[in-house]
Amino acid sequence: MKEKKISILILDDEPIVTKRLKPALEKKGYRVETFTRSIDALTSFRNNPFDIVITDLKMEGIDGMEFLTEVKELKPETEVIVITGFATMDTAKESFQKGVLDFLAKPFRLSEIYEAVEKAQKRILERRGKTS
Repeated sequence: MKEKKISILILDDEPIVTKRLKPALEKKGYRVETFTRSIDALTSFRNNPFDIVITDLKMEGIDGMEFLTEVKELKPETEVIVITGFATMDTAKESFQKGVLDFLAKPFRLSEIYEAVEKAQKRILERRGKTS
């Protein structure tokens, strides 16, 4: 049986971020979709939930906090990684209270993203092993 690729949704209103992360994560073997508008990302997630979500916090329309709240309500086992240029203790604390796995301040290094994604993948695979 072929192992299902881990799917990652990346939401950031800065296209440079999604353009940088998508090829880097695809090269690691993940299925990646990127969005620069939270409403588009939410629509996609509702239709086909992802295993991992990487989201910015400060965006127009639905902000990252609302987005991750909705993601966790729709699919609580989705692992969420927050990336933000507005990292404060309050936003970090609120994120973790909402079930976020990791919280990275911009500018981040690709190695930090890889580490966070690998941590998320490990949790997902452990869960899949327990349920299948």
